[in-house]
Amino acid sequence: MRIGVNVPNFGPGTDPAVLRRWALTVEALGYDLLMISDHVAVTPDVAQQYPAPFYEPFTTLSWLAGVTERIRLGTSVLIVPYRHPLLVARMAANLARISDGRLVLGVGVGWARQEFEALGVPFERRGRLTDDHLRAMRAAWADEDDYRSGPIPIWVGGNSEAGMRRAVLLGDAWHPLRDLTVQRLRDAAGLLKELADQMERPVPALTPRILLRLTDSPIPESDRVAGEGSIEQIVDDLRQLRLLGADTVVLDPFGGNPDETLRPQTAWRALATVAEHWDLDIRHDERSGDDA
Repeated sequence: MRIGVNVPNFGPGTDPAVLRRWALTVEALGYDLLMISDHVAVTPDVAQQYPAPFYEPFTTLSWLAGVTERIRLGTSVLIVPYRHPLLVARMAANLARISDGRLVLGVGVGWARQEFEALGVPFERRGRLTDDHLRAMRAAWADEDDYRSGPIPIWVGGNSEAGMRRAVLLGDAWHPLRDLTVQRLRDAAGLLKELADQMERPVPALTPRILLRLTDSPIPESDRVAGEGSIEQIVDDLRQLRLLGADTVVLDPFGGNPDETLRPQTAWRALATVAEHWDLDIRHDERSGDDA
């Protein structure tokens, strides 16, 4: 199982130099994937949670591809209805080439009604538009030489059953987002397999994005979501998700207060702690397997 990090590409403390430091720090710590989010028009409903400056994902990831060497780069999640599908297909193909095949395209339907209105996109049709756009993008990649690149994995976000069905039909992975318990993910993985069997399709990979909130002492299990608590609790969550068959787990250290972006060192320390203990945990499992 690989581990990624969702990096804030918004907020008062975010600028090009900070984004570069984020990328170099995450890569140096040994993480496999760096992801950033997507908004086009920072309308009041968006700004309440993700205030300006908001760095557009394709241009930002193209720049970060040039300052990194190994780490995969992705969107969590690109809001598909906001852009023409052939434009997204072209930008994604170009970014995949620029980064030597490191792009992961996480996608979603969107939630910010005011942003949809600002862009002239019908909010009520966002699910259908997402499905149509994803089909058009795959067709462009398959049929047009100018759009082709190496395979671009599509991770479909959305915690609902509709999102899971979309992942089965049109994605390579299901990418549920935040505020999830390990048990809920375990139950959802069972439902995902049932849906895939019903539709006679392969089961998409499981690639959840979970919270990262490191505390000095354990949190009662009844009050806890995956990725928060003591380092022992967080490592155990990762172990449970690995046993569940997760392909990649993305850690999201943003706690919801935009002022956190002024102090990225706090998140970097938490990520360093997880990286150290997860590496030790893997080594322990390997030694235990050798002894068995």
